[in-house]
Amino acid sequence: MATTDWSAKQYLKFEAERTRPSRDLLAQVPLDSPKNVVDLGCGPGNSTAVLLSQYPKARVTGMDSSPDMIHKARSTLPGVNFAMDDLSTYTPQEPVDLFFSNAVFQWLPRDQRFQIIKRLIKSQPSGGVFAFQVPDNLSEPSHVAMRETAADGPWSGTLDSAGRQGFQTAQEIYDELKPICADLNIWHTHYYHSLENHEAVVEWVKGTGLRPFVDPLSPADKDGFLKAYLGRLQKLYPSSIDGSVLLRYPRLFVVAVKN
Repeated sequence: MATTDWSAKQYLKFEAERTRPSRDLLAQVPLDSPKNVVDLGCGPGNSTAVLLSQYPKARVTGMDSSPDMIHKARSTLPGVNFAMDDLSTYTPQEPVDLFFSNAVFQWLPRDQRFQIIKRLIKSQPSGGVFAFQVPDNLSEPSHVAMRETAADGPWSGTLDSAGRQGFQTAQEIYDELKPICADLNIWHTHYYHSLENHEAVVEWVKGTGLRPFVDPLSPADKDGFLKAYLGRLQKLYPSSIDGSVLLRYPRLFVVAVKN
């Protein structure tokens, strides 16, 4: 995952929209009363709160590599155990009935994602569940525009390797996990987020997908990049009848049940 810290404040500007996929993912988890639940990459605790509501008797733990996210999570849910950790080295101290992850694994290098997922699934008891969702939006206009803006400006040399790698396909996911899983539930959902205007689209992606493009830039180049990016968005996304902008946002969901 990214080595620089994440901004909980920026992320939570769209808390309702970012939390909804957690609820949609959890609705398909086939567990009634897990004893031990871990929220991998818990962020500011919004997904952890969803887990607590569903499983009030469970021991729910949140972990994240971002100090700012963990600080916000602890202040929001003071009764929950939140830990600073990194997925590449994280090892549970006891068997986990449910691993839950809301939009984290897309940030890992492609070749590491399923090494980690399979390692954690193998640590679970039979019938344990590993549930995760990731954005699947690199082909969306919002993200194509990021790459085009990165390649067209004085910052192009700095950003020649910016961005993230595409996620594995449903077939690849199935073939990776089926040998150790009794059941796999894989689906794809398109959300249409009604945002106030094109500037709001920029604010949305500044919390996540835009970070690899703007974090390496100087203040002046960052300002220039954001203005150029906004100009592209204004051409790509029409304004709705009320002035809002519909941001289509595809997400990929997986619920895996261990053998």
